[in-house]
Amino acid sequence: MIIEKRWIEKKSGDCELVKSLSKTLNIDRVLSNLLVQRGISNFNEAKSFFRPEISKLHDPFLMKDMDKAISRIEEAIKANEKILIYGDYDVDGTTAVALVYLFIKSIYENVDFYIPDRYTEGYGISYKGIEYAFINDFKLIIALDCGIKAVEKIDFANSKNVDFIICDHHRPGEKIPQAVAVLDPKRDDCNYPFKDLSGCGVGFKLAQAFAQKRNIAFENVEKYLDLVAISIASDIVPVTGENRILAYYGLISINKNPRPGIEAILKYSNIVRTKAPKTSEGVLNKVLTISDIVFLVGPRINAAGRIESANNSVKLLVTDDDAYANQIGQQINSLNTERRNLDTQITQDAIEMIKRDKYLLEKKSTIVYHPEWHKGVIGIVASRLTEFCYRPTIVFTKSNDIITGSARSVKDFDIYNAIDACEEYLEHFGGHKYAAGLSLKTENYIPFCRKFEEVVSSTINDNLLIPEVEIDSKLNLNEINSKFFRILKQFAPFGPGNMAPVFLTNSVIDTGYARIVGKNHLKLKVVQTEKNGFPYDAIAFQQGEYLQKVRNIKPFNICYHIDENEWNGQKSKQLNIKDIKFDI
Repeated sequence: MIIEKRWIEKKSGDCELVKSLSKTLNIDRVLSNLLVQRGISNFNEAKSFFRPEISKLHDPFLMKDMDKAISRIEEAIKANEKILIYGDYDVDGTTAVALVYLFIKSIYENVDFYIPDRYTEGYGISYKGIEYAFINDFKLIIALDCGIKAVEKIDFANSKNVDFIICDHHRPGEKIPQAVAVLDPKRDDCNYPFKDLSGCGVGFKLAQAFAQKRNIAFENVEKYLDLVAISIASDIVPVTGENRILAYYGLISINKNPRPGIEAILKYSNIVRTKAPKTSEGVLNKVLTISDIVFLVGPRINAAGRIESANNSVKLLVTDDDAYANQIGQQINSLNTERRNLDTQITQDAIEMIKRDKYLLEKKSTIVYHPEWHKGVIGIVASRLTEFCYRPTIVFTKSNDIITGSARSVKDFDIYNAIDACEEYLEHFGGHKYAAGLSLKTENYIPFCRKFEEVVSSTINDNLLIPEVEIDSKLNLNEINSKFFRILKQFAPFGPGNMAPVFLTNSVIDTGYARIVGKNHLKLKVVQTEKNGFPYDAIAFQQGEYLQKVRNIKPFNICYHIDENEWNGQKSKQLNIKDIKFDI
C-alpha cells in the first residue's frame, strides 16, 4: 500500500550567502545552498563540517555532577571496591556498558557488568539488580542509558549502602534521583553545551573525564568511538554538533579496524575485511555508513536482548578473541533471524486487526494489543505500523500480569508529551519525542486508550497525519557530475539533523528498463526529457504499484537520494527514489 505523500520544498538559503560560499569553496551552488540550509555561512564552518576535529569535543567537566562522578570512581578504586556497570538491554545500553566496562577494566580489575532481563525485570534500574549488587558486595553501580527517573529505586539502593552514578540522556522527571552523581545533559540545571548525546555518548564523556583527570592519553578513550557511533546510529539521535564528530571518527574506526565482535556481526551481512600485511587494519569490501549500522549491525546487537539475554551482546562487544566472537556472533545472528520472523508475523497480525476495525481506522492514533505478542519485538512492530497507518502508534502486549507497550510517533508530534498527559493510568513510562516505553495495569488499559486518543486528537495538526517528503533542492540530472557527487558524499555521516539530501527532478521518463525486483521494488533507468542527458539507474523501494504508469512513456517527477551502488566490485551512482508523482 502506497500512502500519498506531501512534497515540501525547503526554503533556499540567502541568495548572496549561497553565491559567496559557492565562490569561496569553489563548489556548485546547489551544494552551497545545502550548506547554508545546515547553518553554515563561511569557510571555517564549512571546514569544521567537512573535516570534523576530535579536538573540538567539549570539556566533559562542563556536565553537571561530572566532578562528583569522577571523585566517587577514584574513591572506589582507592578502596578496592567492587564496581558494577549496569545498562539497558538495547543497542545504546549494551554499547554504553561495553565502553565503560572496557575502559575501567583497562585500569582496574575489580569490575563487572549487569544487564537487566527484559522479561523479569523490565526497562531500567531494577530492584533485582540492586539486590544482586548488595548480595555480591558491589559498593558502586554506574548506570548507563537509564536511571534518570528511578527515584524510588535509588532510595532503595541508598538504604542498602549501594551508591549509584547515573549516566542517562532521557528526559528527567520532576525529581532527580538522590544518586552520588546524575549525569544527563537534558537536566534543566545542566549547562553542558550539547544536549543530544546518546546514552553511550554520556558514558564516553565519563571515560573522557576520568582520562583527563588521571592524565591518561586520549587515544585510550578514542578507541571506543566505534561503540559510540553504533549507539548514535541505532538510537536515532541527531548527527549534529558533538555527535557528528563522534560518529565521524567512530565510523573510521569500524571501517579500518572493527573489533572482533563487530567483524563477526558484519560477516553475516557478507561484509568481510581483507587485512593488510603486518597490521591489524584492513579494508572492508563495503564502506559502512550510519545507515548500514542502523540496518545491519544494530538489529543483531538488539536481537540478543529481544529474544534471550542482552548479556551476550555485551560479551560480543568486549571480547578480543576472534573465535569466541564468531561463536557468539553466530548465536546472535540466529536470534536475529528468529526476531525477524516474529516481528513479520506480529506486524501482519496487527495490520489485519487494524483493517477489521473501522473505528480504529478513523482514529488519530493507533493502539493495538494482544497478550501473547512477543515483548521483545513490539517496538519494531510499532515502527512498521507507523509507516502503514502514519499515526502516533502504541503496540501493547502482556508481561508478568502487566500490560507493557512501545510507542512510536510521526514527524513533529511529541508522543512522550502525549503519554505524559495520561500519566494517571501508568505504572511507568520513559523515552523521547518520537519513541517511548510504558506499562500499566489491566484495568487501566481502556481508560488509557480513551485518554490517549483524546490527547492526540486535540493536539495534533491534521497535516502531521500525512507523510511528507522534505526536498532540499531541485536538481537536473546533468548536474550530477563526478565533482558534485564526490563533495556530496562528504556531507556524511547522515542522520537526524543532517539527513541525506533529497533532490527533486521534474519531467523524467524510463528508458524501457522498468521492472519489479525483490519484494515489490521498482527498478528503472531514467533520463530527463528536457536535457537529453545520461540515463541514471534508479530504485524505488516498495513502489512496484507504479510499474504500469512508469511504462506509459509519459514524463513524471521524482524525489530521491543519490547513492553509490556496488555490484560485482563495480561502483556506480544510483537514484534512490523516495516518491514519484504523475501529472495525471
